[in-house]
Amino acid sequence: MSEENEELENLGENVEEQSTETITRVTGMYKEWFLDYASYVILERAVPAIEDGFKPVQRRIMQSMKDLDDGRYNKVANIVGHAMQYHPHGDASIGDAMVQIGQKDLLIDMQGNWGNILTGDPAAASRYIEARISKFGLEVLFNPKITEWQSSYDGRRKEPINLPVKFPLLLAQGAEGIAVGLSTKVLPHNFNELIDASIKHLQGKRFKIYPDFPTGGEADISNYNDGLRGGKVRVRAKMHSPEKNSIVITEIPFSTTTSSLIDSILKANEKGKIKIKKIEDNTAANVEIMIHLPAGLSPDKTMDALFAFTNCEVSISPLSCVIEDNKPLFVGVSEMLRRSADHTVELLKAELEILLHEVEEQWHFASLERIFIENRIYRDIEEEETWEGVLSAIDRGLKPHIGHLKREITEEDIARLTEIRIKRISKFDIDKAQQKIDALEDRIAELRHHLEHLIDFAIDYFAKLKKDYGNGRERKTELKTFDDIVASKVIIRSTKLYVNREEGFVGTALKKDEYVGDVSDIDDIICFTKEGTMMVTKVDAKTFIGKNIVHVAVFKKKDKRTIYNVIYRDGKTGPSYIKRFAVTSVTRDREYPMGKADKGSLMHYFSANPNGEAEVVTVSLRQQGSIKKIKWDIDFSDILIKGRSSKGNLVTKYNIKRVDLKEEGVSTLKPRKIWFDDTVQRLNVDGRGELLGEFRGEDRLLIITQKGIIKTIIPEVTARFDDDTIVLEKWIPNKPLTAIYFNGERDLYYVKRFLMENEEREESFIPDHEGSYLEVVSTDYKPMAELVFNKPRGKEQPDNEEINLEEFIAIKGIAAQGNMLTKAKVKQINLLDPIPFTPVEAIPEEVVEEEITPKRDTTDSDVPKDPNAPDPEIDDTGQSILF
Repeated sequence: MSEENEELENLGENVEEQSTETITRVTGMYKEWFLDYASYVILERAVPAIEDGFKPVQRRIMQSMKDLDDGRYNKVANIVGHAMQYHPHGDASIGDAMVQIGQKDLLIDMQGNWGNILTGDPAAASRYIEARISKFGLEVLFNPKITEWQSSYDGRRKEPINLPVKFPLLLAQGAEGIAVGLSTKVLPHNFNELIDASIKHLQGKRFKIYPDFPTGGEADISNYNDGLRGGKVRVRAKMHSPEKNSIVITEIPFSTTTSSLIDSILKANEKGKIKIKKIEDNTAANVEIMIHLPAGLSPDKTMDALFAFTNCEVSISPLSCVIEDNKPLFVGVSEMLRRSADHTVELLKAELEILLHEVEEQWHFASLERIFIENRIYRDIEEEETWEGVLSAIDRGLKPHIGHLKREITEEDIARLTEIRIKRISKFDIDKAQQKIDALEDRIAELRHHLEHLIDFAIDYFAKLKKDYGNGRERKTELKTFDDIVASKVIIRSTKLYVNREEGFVGTALKKDEYVGDVSDIDDIICFTKEGTMMVTKVDAKTFIGKNIVHVAVFKKKDKRTIYNVIYRDGKTGPSYIKRFAVTSVTRDREYPMGKADKGSLMHYFSANPNGEAEVVTVSLRQQGSIKKIKWDIDFSDILIKGRSSKGNLVTKYNIKRVDLKEEGVSTLKPRKIWFDDTVQRLNVDGRGELLGEFRGEDRLLIITQKGIIKTIIPEVTARFDDDTIVLEKWIPNKPLTAIYFNGERDLYYVKRFLMENEEREESFIPDHEGSYLEVVSTDYKPMAELVFNKPRGKEQPDNEEINLEEFIAIKGIAAQGNMLTKAKVKQINLLDPIPFTPVEAIPEEVVEEEITPKRDTTDSDVPKDPNAPDPEIDDTGQSILF
């Protein structure tokens, strides 16, 4: 009995004991086939080799193109058919692989319709398109003298094991493949940057390389991780808003097409995550996707929503896996480039050594030829009758003259001398022969110098590649640091929310009940009931909150500016309290009581205030017993803002009849500080970047661009800014603006001072002439400028002039031309330190702190307030916080 049968018999006994399991052992052919198949797919189909960056099918295509190369274009169908001599698969796979190489626009000169990577349109059939190897491909891919060869799959031809590629081709083109239990994704990098990094490596310097995609766009490479597993690259479309109701996409993320991008936008619109009116695809040579928006919709917010909910932003996870010595190797892109540069040095060394040997052989035979003819040794063979005699006679004639030769004379050398024609001997010129030998000696010295200074030679080689082929290969993808977009802040709320206050239901399906507002399916809603309970829950078709709902709104996580003002009775017979609080974090779907009592509580008064407003209310008591004062006013601004779980301040121990609003309140919160983070070009309230100022609800932000455009906006964190923004500050309406611009029509500099006249409109304050441009702009009250003049020929140079611009020109309208600054030729205009000026309007008012010291403090039983009251952000239950 064989070992395998014994093992199966033992397994059978175990199966009988377990009775509930079936164990099958894979034996025979099946034991090896899967491993063989997996190895074949990994090595021969899906993963590129580190030596040349090619998968086998790509290498065979390039070798076939070299076989057929005669400088003219060949039909792709012809090339595919020739490649089938090397590649044991169908023509479809070869044709597809060739189109992919061609679309990378590096190794193949294409003719005909090769498809479009922007739109995803396929290439024409292989019988209609043509190709030839590019000049770059011919220079860096082939050299049969240093190529290792192997038999093709049928043994009829020889194919290269690896092509001698003298360039980091794998990193330039990128690669993607899925094998059995293994995959690879090497992102493409910039041609010129790879050459620069190779040179830096050879010089012993540090370098960094980052992806550059043929579709352009913007990329955040902060988590690239050198292309290794676990890294991530975020890629965004490039878009802008030329008008208030439209967005134009001009570049798309890598791995998408205009068709797939538009499909994702339409799906997001159907699901209500974004709202668009119409979308047009005007893509031809360049991407142009026009998105028309409904009236009143913010383009900035819509652009953020496009990034959050569509393929306008995609995340790409690189995985750098290559084949080395017939084994998968996981290696970072920096190490790939180092190995490629070192490999290029070795290939250049091999080429130089072969070339040196060939030139030395040329010098050797040229020297023999000169000795042979100059010393008339050819006459010594006239009387010889045998071949051996001829060779011997030449050998004897050469010996006295060969002391300077670098190697021994062989029989082949002598045989070549006998092949020299009489005509050549008769026209032999000693001077020309010596010049040829001298040139060969110079060439030998040059080659030996290159071998002795191999690194310098390799650096010069890379520099020449950049000079010859680097034009037009500038970086296409702009590297940026992206801000994190909070989906709940940018989603378009297009679903209608309803409430049945009496029965206590909230949802999107209650269309016969009271309309609350628009929400999205990712929103949370906060609800308060007359019984003094609060709950936060997800938007749903129908959710029971509790009877007698008094307030429903979208819940904003970590919102410290929405303040709730409440007067409530704690329990059926308990006293009434007043409190002000914010709700920043809760556990979803949990019911929170307003006070400490479990049941019977009652809300006398409730208001939700988005900017911390504090109103004045009138409290009326029921007449009972000997109560003397049954009516008085309470100002909520006297009450500290505390945590949601705080009990509050005592109002009265007696029964309250009603609480009426007497006077609307103003905000008790300090102005909101806003910063501008130049890294991501966005506003924030987290203290990142430059502080722009403290903003109240009515304050606006002033924006001036280099194109002479001025506008004001509400400072929302979703706002976007152009790269040419030169002024970004808090807008003071009565603060004049001063601009010096060049009038292209008059060919002179002008200065103007004006006020922003229409805060709702974007305006231009320089003439609409192609030669006009903005020189400098100042927002100072009393700006000073320095004029630096050109020195006229033959004349003395005029002194620089300082001008008080506030005295130079009065404040006029924004459309005014202004005053001519000078008739002299100006070399440069500099803004100087302004004259000190403190307007009354610029003196900041005393701001009210977020937690105000109350005018009076009626705490429970006149006990001082607890300084350790819970913070609004802390859940007093001790349970895990959901948000």
